[in-house]
Amino acid sequence: MQRSTVSRGLELITETFGLGRSTIFSGVFLTGVTAVVVAFFFLRSAPPTSITISAGPEGSVFQANAEKYRALLARNGITLTILTSKGSLENLQRLGDPATKVDVGFVQGGITNGLTVDGLVSLGSVAYQPLLVFHRSPPTAGLLSDFAGKRVSVGPAGSGTRSLALALLATNGIVPGGSTALLDQKPEEASSALVEGSIDALFLMGDSASPAVMRKLLRADAVSLFDFRQADGYTRRFGYLNKLELPAGSVDFGKGIPSNTVHLIGPTVELVARKALHPALSDLLLEAAREVHGGATLLQRRGEFPAPLEHDFPLSDDAVRFYKTGKTFLYRHLPFWLATLANRILVVLLPVVVVLIPALRLLPSIYRWRIRSRIYPWYRALLQIERELFHDPATPEERAAILERLNEIEKGVSRMKLPASFADNFYELRGHIQFVRSQLLRPPEQR
Repeated sequence: MQRSTVSRGLELITETFGLGRSTIFSGVFLTGVTAVVVAFFFLRSAPPTSITISAGPEGSVFQANAEKYRALLARNGITLTILTSKGSLENLQRLGDPATKVDVGFVQGGITNGLTVDGLVSLGSVAYQPLLVFHRSPPTAGLLSDFAGKRVSVGPAGSGTRSLALALLATNGIVPGGSTALLDQKPEEASSALVEGSIDALFLMGDSASPAVMRKLLRADAVSLFDFRQADGYTRRFGYLNKLELPAGSVDFGKGIPSNTVHLIGPTVELVARKALHPALSDLLLEAAREVHGGATLLQRRGEFPAPLEHDFPLSDDAVRFYKTGKTFLYRHLPFWLATLANRILVVLLPVVVVLIPALRLLPSIYRWRIRSRIYPWYRALLQIERELFHDPATPEERAAILERLNEIEKGVSRMKLPASFADNFYELRGHIQFVRSQLLRPPEQR
């Protein structure tokens, strides 16, 4: 019963619109395949609801900033999973390893030597990362070479602190295995050792140290902050470093800490992501970065970060667009979830509609051309008979042969199966066959 209903429906469409069953099935198949493809890409184009960031040790500046990012992303329904790490170097290693499920991480400039960075892009620099070198008082000549032969903590393995410290010390002739004891202590352990006098100097950066440790050392009586008098020279030698200044009294005006302006050096911190990061999440991360890092601090002006500064990684196309024009129109004027939905409809469905509608409109034209192509050969045969009949004198035997050919044409036409919508073409052809037959049966002088 159901099959007969379907058959009647197909027959009705066939006879009404002049479409063959093959054309109808082709249209249905094309529409079905398109729907499946659209659904697949529509689902794939949705931004994930969770991402993972590799930050830094517990209590570090990197970790604290990641916590702020998590709160801001949660406002748009995005869950940010924070992985603790030893610092920038480990963050970069995780991002470069396809086996790890890390989408983004904080990476300070200048630590990519020898590491694979293919497939990674920068969302921009988000902050200066000053290198703070604390040493026992009184200060000496103000050269890193003064630490030769002493006990120096250069930061834990896997941190950007250690990578930069070793690079700077090497330019002063201090290398691992020499007379200088280069220690891989954690910041908390090393700061206590420095205050107690069991080590002589300590390198600290925000990728592995907490602000509390830095404040403790800035206020310690027996400890001084190293003044990079050769800051200009270091920034020329290492292009990823910046010259920074810590103004006198800026830490504590009442106690005059520091007692004079201290020259510092340090790279910027880049927000590094994998190329596959969804554009919508890129915008959310940069928007969060503006809230977290956009304010004024002791070392930067308001609005200075995030900034499209390229160092070790190329800026992503989405980041370039964000810095030029901000968020796209939909994300500026609609809630995140609604903007995401609308954007997916425009990106996925609109091109399909533009292609599918002309394709479906083309199918009936192709079908009509196929039907007419079955009729035209009979007209070609009729034209040939007429030429023979009117231009060449024919004997009675030849006329009988021509008449037989005409009868065969009529039989062939009668066996054709055409939809009702082409009935006019069918009967018009039969009428022309009869016309040629009448001409054939008339005496030559009456033609």
